[in-house]
Amino acid sequence: MCRNPDIDPQPNIVRPCDRGVERYRESLSKGPIGGDIPDCLVELGLLRPLAENPALWYAIPPDIATSELVRPIERAVLVRQHAIAAIHEAVSQVEDVYREEHRKSATPLRLLHGSDVIRSALLQARDICVEEMLTAQPGGSRDPEALVRTLPQEIAMSRRGVKQRTLYQHTVRAHGPTLAYIEQVTAAGAEVRTLNELFDRLIVFDRRAAFIPDHRHDLNGTALLIEHPAVVQYLVKVFDHAWARAEPVSMTPEQVRPRLMTDETRRTVLRLMVEGHTDAVIGTRIGISTRTVSTHIRKASELLGGRSRAHLAYLLAQSELLEETPGHS
Repeated sequence: MCRNPDIDPQPNIVRPCDRGVERYRESLSKGPIGGDIPDCLVELGLLRPLAENPALWYAIPPDIATSELVRPIERAVLVRQHAIAAIHEAVSQVEDVYREEHRKSATPLRLLHGSDVIRSALLQARDICVEEMLTAQPGGSRDPEALVRTLPQEIAMSRRGVKQRTLYQHTVRAHGPTLAYIEQVTAAGAEVRTLNELFDRLIVFDRRAAFIPDHRHDLNGTALLIEHPAVVQYLVKVFDHAWARAEPVSMTPEQVRPRLMTDETRRTVLRLMVEGHTDAVIGTRIGISTRTVSTHIRKASELLGGRSRAHLAYLLAQSELLEETPGHS
């Protein structure tokens, strides 16, 4: 007996019982049999009554019984497959329209290959920027030639009313060319702040287009241009959070270098060391050389009596020297 697959998509298939197997064997050896016929043989179609004498049952070959049981299920499956194919065909008629309109509506992400292509895209975005440019430049001091190239563009943006905010790392305060550049752009109206640690390079124009590096490729050879509003908004929030924690750069002699810069840098080096980072990784993250990182760790070891990095990490935990100080993050 076959259940309707529309009602029971996973029917309970009856299995022959021991008595059913014996009765089936009996019908094969003796011919039509009478008496008590197990339900399992009836449901599986393995025994059927004789037309001439319904009290007698004869054996049906298993392959024929199976075929008759499976045939209605196969028909139902075929109907479903035709329905699935019809749905795909119906939807495919508008798929091309969807893709075409989606391409017209926006290109939220573009991969830019090559320094020249990246520079051209940046110039184009800068030229049409009318309200705000946000920049995060990690890695310490900047290339003097790049600063000379960029300075006229930044001053021109300030003169046409574009608000500019730039984040550097504290180490730029010891780099003469970068300080000279900062002095000129701040005089034109830009704002510059520094942090001990900084997230990756980021440039955002009018909160509608963001440029970030693609580190799957060469560091300076590939970038992503992001124009998806939600992603750009997220990147702006990350920038604003860092900006709130950063220290303004004032060109007065007592504020060009933060009073606690050395202490902050050393605490950051030691915190990253405790987290298990190598000297090279620490230097990259806070914009100082590997040798300077080693010097900070060596001086801390001398001060606390550390015999190894692990011992120094233990002593730092005991001394609580890495605890946040009021007014600093």
